Amino acid sequence: MEKKPENKNIVLFDGLCNLCSWSVNFIIKRDYKDIFRFASLQSETGKHILIKFKLHEDFDKSIVLVENNSVYFKSDAALRIAKELRRAWPLFYSFIIFPKVIRDYMYTFIASKRFKWFGKRDTCHIPTTDYRYKFL
Repeated sequence: MEKKPENKNIVLFDGLCNLCSWSVNFIIKRDYKDIFRFASLQSETGKHILIKFKLHEDFDKSIVLVENNSVYFKSDAALRIAKELRRAWPLFYSFIIFPKVIRDYMYTFIASKRFKWFGKRDTCHIPTTDYRYKFL
């Protein structure tokens, strides 16, 4: 497994989920500080990171953010990612004031419907050549 790139946050995502893959592309296009690197949860790198942080290997219903050796899930991860993006996206971080149980309920509801609403891939997300360096 590759070491964590210096000063980079790692986003783990479900590489088979169309919504998740779309979200990764969305983040890449707005990551003007170039602070994010990505790995699918199905990849060897993703599995090693899950093991390192003692997370279940079947942890596929949430985006996972590794930031300075801290791990964030669900709405915490999504809001922390939004905080680092360009334009108005950091404003979404203000939703952090709402109770985590409410934020995570909404996140879990969408995650439970993601395949029905957005579809599922047969193979993991493959990055374009321009952004391949962002994937571990």
